[in-house]
Amino acid sequence: MSEPLTIVVDIEGTTGATGFVVDQLYPYSRERFAEWIGAHAADPEVARAVAQVREAIGEPDASTDRVVRALNDWLDRDEKATPLKTLQGAIWAAGFASGELTSHFFPDVIPVLRAWRSAGHPMYVFSSGSVSAQIAWFAHSPEGDLLPLFDGHFDTENAGPKRVAASYEKIASAIGTAPDRIVFLSDLVAELDAAREAGWRTVGVRRPGEPHYARGVGDHPEVAAFDQVDRLL
Repeated sequence: MSEPLTIVVDIEGTTGATGFVVDQLYPYSRERFAEWIGAHAADPEVARAVAQVREAIGEPDASTDRVVRALNDWLDRDEKATPLKTLQGAIWAAGFASGELTSHFFPDVIPVLRAWRSAGHPMYVFSSGSVSAQIAWFAHSPEGDLLPLFDGHFDTENAGPKRVAASYEKIASAIGTAPDRIVFLSDLVAELDAAREAGWRTVGVRRPGEPHYARGVGDHPEVAAFDQVDRLL
């Protein structure tokens, strides 16, 4: 009997609503970038992120105000820039820890995640949001701490861009699982294409009301909710 498939999930648009991230989390970080950078300038993670912003904009001596403007420009364009995600993740983690923030999950998600865990499926997260943001997100769900359900977390820094097959190859190598024993759930066809190119199985999560619903999920198997996934595994 073969081992249970490994399941890797995206967050935004897949496990939780994009609108929550855009309408609540993005403004929360935007209001705090300058204060956070100033208060945590000696933090290696913050210093690295600021240096990455300066390198990206080609201004090695950019002031904090200029760095914040660049971050907000990326935020306006919803760019998945690693230093933006790093700083957002740190700010959100503090917000979740303080109780100001609670993450959002579609109602079908948490029961199925728990069922998959009970059935022995190893589970991971791969999101453009930083690992620290992912940990804060799953630790502060409306139903409590979900981190014990997962075996690990990947982002654009420790794995690579989500639309590049090499990132999925890196994850498979890191977790020691054959690509054809991994299932990736996402709402974005470009991510699903990249995962499939790396040899993974894919499931497109297409939820009515989400921004990418009209684009569809290409020729990938499609579900509207997590409780429809098992029939495809």
